Amino acid sequence: MNSEKTHIYFVPGMAAGSEIFRNIKFPENYEVHILEWLIPEKNESLEAYAKRMARRVKEKDAILIGVSFGGVVVQEMSQFLKLRKLIIISSVKSRNELPRRMKLASLTKAYKLIPTSLVLSADDLTKYSIGPKTKKRLSLYQQYLHVRDKQYLDWALEKMVNWSRREKINNVLHIHGDKDMVFPSKYISDYEVIKGGTHIMILNKGREISQKLLEIFEE
Repeated sequence: MNSEKTHIYFVPGMAAGSEIFRNIKFPENYEVHILEWLIPEKNESLEAYAKRMARRVKEKDAILIGVSFGGVVVQEMSQFLKLRKLIIISSVKSRNELPRRMKLASLTKAYKLIPTSLVLSADDLTKYSIGPKTKKRLSLYQQYLHVRDKQYLDWALEKMVNWSRREKINNVLHIHGDKDMVFPSKYISDYEVIKGGTHIMILNKGREISQKLLEIFEE
């Protein structure tokens, strides 16, 4: 009997910590690792940051999964790794899938107005289309925002709205909710749908997402 484990690496959403994966469950033959956010160096490029993150993936042929902005980062990490699977959840595969408001924020540099030194507030998340839209979901999401470093927050906001990738990576697999208001599904193509899934479905649809991931792993 082969007892070798499959290693799964998760990167959480912007400013979030490992707690967002508390409802994701797999059988014992899978070993889960959470890659917490590093603090970016001054003026660090997304590529350089992704390379630093990629060094923390120790096994060849691992599965790499990113949520929201973490989905953007894992796609950039993938160029430095040999992976079994590359999966994004509640994210986008290229700049073409960004919503209009986020593209406008990039053009107008509106993201620079967010007072990240005062931490990401619910109002700011909503205003700039990078967070959930209802009070209840915002309150839930806020509980998981643990990275309060101003340098990280300024950097992450800029890299998200200014992501320059125009062509999707061929082998990326995408799980997305049809009720996601941050990255609306009308702008998204080629994805596995979670019915009723919002941008925070990693929190409240963990069982369904776990099952969907297992199906992908075993394909």
